[in-house]
Amino acid sequence: MKTAAAALAVLLAATLSTRAEFRGAWVASVFNINFPSSEGQPAEAQKAKAIAILDAAKAAGLNAVLLQVRPEGDALYASELEPWSRYLTGTQGRSPGYDPLAFFIAEGKKRGLAVHAWINPYRAAGNAREARAANHISKKFPQFAYRIGSVLWMDPGAPQVQRHVVAVVRDLLSRYDIAGVHLDDYFYPYPTDSGAVYPFPDERTYAAYRAGGGTLEKADWRRNNAHVLIRALGEVVHSTKPGALFGVSPFGIYTKGSPPDVKAGVDQYHQLFSDPLKWMREGWVDYLAPQLYWAEGGPQSFSSLLRWWRSPQANPRGVPIWPGIAIDRMSSHGWPTSEIATQLNLEKSIGPRGRGGFLLWNIGPLTKNTKGILSVVRSH
Repeated sequence: MKTAAAALAVLLAATLSTRAEFRGAWVASVFNINFPSSEGQPAEAQKAKAIAILDAAKAAGLNAVLLQVRPEGDALYASELEPWSRYLTGTQGRSPGYDPLAFFIAEGKKRGLAVHAWINPYRAAGNAREARAANHISKKFPQFAYRIGSVLWMDPGAPQVQRHVVAVVRDLLSRYDIAGVHLDDYFYPYPTDSGAVYPFPDERTYAAYRAGGGTLEKADWRRNNAHVLIRALGEVVHSTKPGALFGVSPFGIYTKGSPPDVKAGVDQYHQLFSDPLKWMREGWVDYLAPQLYWAEGGPQSFSSLLRWWRSPQANPRGVPIWPGIAIDRMSSHGWPTSEIATQLNLEKSIGPRGRGGFLLWNIGPLTKNTKGILSVVRSH
């Protein structure tokens, strides 16, 4: 058990490490969005792509990249717990001939860039029809692997699955010089097109919970499953690597009426069954990076959302809020670079001061310098 002095040292290290402005970008491996750019590339081509990504991050004035190292219960690093990712070689379990995470860390240091390990806790396969290795989590716990549409999903209510995710994070922190661990927003599936809660077949795990004496109603039980994982991961991050950061990127709108001047579509609390406000209030996370992927001034106005997430009402402990800014919408939605400039300016002007920062979704437009975005980000 840690002494009080040791616990204080961990808290102080985490606090100090969130004081500097955080300027980061997500580097997505799932579906080969950013890295590698396609399956089965030779190792040298993958390394060249990694260097191009890191050079773009440095040129934009960033100080961190969040590399997706576990997109679907797999690994973009050497692991005895999970198989090599198919996004590297085209075949899950096949080595790419080098260690991508170690390469990113080494090259990041040369450029003054911190590398954070971004993991998806419960997606087991982006395409359930793809072959999976014998040591994949869905093969270890097939009773908790559910096909949801075309995706394979692990059950967040299964303690065995939760413990496996914690073990993966502990292993990462123990063997790699990463600056932190980051989770995205996938706990339970997003709602259907009609807005209904997506059917999720966790009746057996819920029945086991009730048979063991649990009293929570199902929706609260699901939210508590997310709480259990977040609390455990925060503890393992800070105890295994003091000073490392632990953060999550929730959906940008908490629930209907919060904030009151924003039109809610997806409801984080009632439809995705996670409560990031509790994670902040309990001190389980070092920061949140809510995905504020909307334009300024619309029904989901960027400034209204950011002001609410940073408000004492939502965030009484003043946990750093580093908004996710969707630079990819310059292509997908035709946004001008002036929209990104506006959002970067708003991030600086909306308090609290001194603990600001942002995360860009995703690194792709920076590597291509879409619409001259490099100079826009660098100037801010």
